[in-house]
Amino acid sequence: MKILIVHAHPEPRSLNGALKDLAVSTLEAAGHEVRVSDLYAMNWKAVVDAADYGPHASSPLQVARDSGRAFDAGALTADVRAEQDKLLWADTIIFQFPLWWYSMPAILKGWVDRVFTFHFAYGVGEHSDVRYGDRYGEGTLAGRRALLSVTVGGRESHYAARGINGPIDDLLFPIQHGILYYPGIEVLPPFVLYGVDRMTDEDYPDVAKAWKQRLLTLESTDPIPFRPQNFGDYDIPSLQLKPGLEPAGRTGFGLHVRG
Repeated sequence: MKILIVHAHPEPRSLNGALKDLAVSTLEAAGHEVRVSDLYAMNWKAVVDAADYGPHASSPLQVARDSGRAFDAGALTADVRAEQDKLLWADTIIFQFPLWWYSMPAILKGWVDRVFTFHFAYGVGEHSDVRYGDRYGEGTLAGRRALLSVTVGGRESHYAARGINGPIDDLLFPIQHGILYYPGIEVLPPFVLYGVDRMTDEDYPDVAKAWKQRLLTLESTDPIPFRPQNFGDYDIPSLQLKPGLEPAGRTGFGLHVRG
């Protein structure tokens, strides 16, 4: 496989840094090609502005339209084009980051904001009475798989169904479904480490063993069965889940997962 690791932690000696390094060595030893986008090491520019679109930036700035015009013209900045090329190259993308304030670090969100441009990650495909674009299971990045590797400071019980922080699947839903599945990427169940603020050096061998096991089973792991948009589960153009398809007792984000 061709694997892109997008890493977002400011400290190379952190647990996240160790997991990134272990992923590289494990995957390369297994015969895979690996590329790494280490966003802090790259000094990644995390904010969208008119400079991203050069002569295609309008005044006032219209991010969606202007990013699409610049993409179509091949005029996006070199750093953004390089990351888009990496995504097109990859079979699998691993995102390595800590959960900060119930989401990804700002630098990683900025990577998404700048790299997932109009006409690349969204705004593609037919819009009609029977289709609402190529998204949620279709799109530019269809055929690829992604895995979130996330470190969490709190205890696992805090992120359980009745936990005060909310279920981890709900917290990650905007990333897994809204960012990754939207342009067509299939998303594997996440690798989540809890209580990392209390982790000791003695705990790391078990963590490393579990992480290597997940890495070596990437190809055989079934993705989360999110419902595709254009294959009958949703009314179009309302994009409401059709009556009778919801599993018994399931509400909220869980409605959009089959089975």
